[in-house]
Amino acid sequence: MRKLKAALSLLALSALVLTLTACGKSAESNSNDKKQVLNLSATAPLDTIDISKASGYGQTGNVFESFYRLGKNGKVSPGLAKSSSVSKDGKTWTFKLRNAKWSNGDKITARDFVYSWRRTLTPKTKSTYAYLFSGIQNADDISAGKKAPSSVGISAPDSKTVVIKLDKPIAYFKVLMAYPLFGPQNQKVVEKYGKKYATKSQYMVYSGPFKIKKWNGTGNKWQFVKNNQYWDKKVVKLREINYLVVESPTTGQELYQQGKLDLTPLAGQQVKNFKHSSQFKQYPYSYVSYLQYNFKDSDPVKRAAFNNQNIRLALSLAIDRDVLIQKILGNGSQTPKGFVASDLASDPQTGKDFADQQFVKNTVKRDTKLAKQHWTQGLKEIGQKKLDLSLLASNDDSNGSVIAQYLQSTYAKVLPGLNIKVNSIPGKNAQQNALQGNFDIFLSGWGGDFNDPITFLQIPESNTAYNYGKYSSAKYDELIRRAQNDDANDQHKRWSDLVQAARLLNSEQGMTPVYQQVTAYLQKNDIKGIIHNTAGAQWNYKYAYKK
Repeated sequence: MRKLKAALSLLALSALVLTLTACGKSAESNSNDKKQVLNLSATAPLDTIDISKASGYGQTGNVFESFYRLGKNGKVSPGLAKSSSVSKDGKTWTFKLRNAKWSNGDKITARDFVYSWRRTLTPKTKSTYAYLFSGIQNADDISAGKKAPSSVGISAPDSKTVVIKLDKPIAYFKVLMAYPLFGPQNQKVVEKYGKKYATKSQYMVYSGPFKIKKWNGTGNKWQFVKNNQYWDKKVVKLREINYLVVESPTTGQELYQQGKLDLTPLAGQQVKNFKHSSQFKQYPYSYVSYLQYNFKDSDPVKRAAFNNQNIRLALSLAIDRDVLIQKILGNGSQTPKGFVASDLASDPQTGKDFADQQFVKNTVKRDTKLAKQHWTQGLKEIGQKKLDLSLLASNDDSNGSVIAQYLQSTYAKVLPGLNIKVNSIPGKNAQQNALQGNFDIFLSGWGGDFNDPITFLQIPESNTAYNYGKYSSAKYDELIRRAQNDDANDQHKRWSDLVQAARLLNSEQGMTPVYQQVTAYLQKNDIKGIIHNTAGAQWNYKYAYKK
């Protein structure tokens, strides 16, 4: 436009100003729209686009929406519900739906939510996330096959009203309802496609700001394209998001530098190389890697060792997490302050990070002198001079094997008489062995499902499914029970219960945190508006755009 102005006389410009302004805006708008394409990588193909069967919703929160969405800093933002209310006892929630449509033009109704929940909880669906419905009326019994799916505590008095009945108040219920798992499903579409449903992108309808295209169930390429039926489509600037599976960070960097990717994860030396670049970004994730000890080990000597607090403290204090993170992993991850991830949840009264409140001195910060003292005392208490233990780890990615080797080496140097044998096997096999109790120490890990400490603190409860090592503390169980029941409707008392429980777990090292994942990326400077959260639906592109 500047060149055009220089070439025109003032008179001609005056005569044409209205026409040029109108044409200029149109051309600029069309040009800008074409630029609104984001090219992203993925480490693996989408496993499924069926929200009842998904094993994660990191990206698909952009195509499926629930009552709410997850906005900045893990806070809920508007979704399919235009309003909500909760009863005084915290057990009944009522949602009023906005006028919204599926990507095929069908109206989204309250019945779609009822149908979706019943379908997910039906045992034959085999939902891996059905446990998140626990606390909703009859959900546990339905998952166990003891009651019919129709008995779940959700109803639709009319097309715009959803009523949910809980067995007890759930303090984090609102943030839970931002999870795509709890979103609606279109029964007509499910029944229309039958076995084909969700096997390809065209056999699905979408409720979020984008819809999926060019996904065939197994391919390494697919697209999110703007959903023009979306209720808030006016704020969605991106026209298209292209995904490509890139297994190697090196390949990702090459594609990024060729202009074929706008965002790519870094690892190892790459992090050091680009740390001072203006395009270097870090996105934390609430994934904590930790050690589980087999408190029910079949070997009586090992069982005595793992039930000894001094030995567990020695195993934790011997780890130099800073060296592990900075020099060995080199991916920008951070040292955990306890079992619960940092930047997950904040005290409702003070705003302080839960991770800071859970910290207990002399539990996770390396202290070789103190580690040896605990070790010597622990061996004396169990009547042993040495220990031969095995460490079970997954070799599906390099981190598991590398961490296992580091632990093997550092324990040999710091704790005299300790010999660690590493058993590094495929992830599924490792999980199966852990589930059956076939391990001494298991290098495990957990990523938060939603932004509340309980997503981590449920794991160490006695007899929970993911407590493979069978850690058990009556005091810990009581604190969690109080937080989930007696104090569930009092956010301050509940928070105090959870802090006490976390501090107890950390002081006992019932499970030992190793590192918290933070992924470093190269991101083009013209990419704006990405919302990233540490848990749940991590990536939100609703407001993203290219400047």
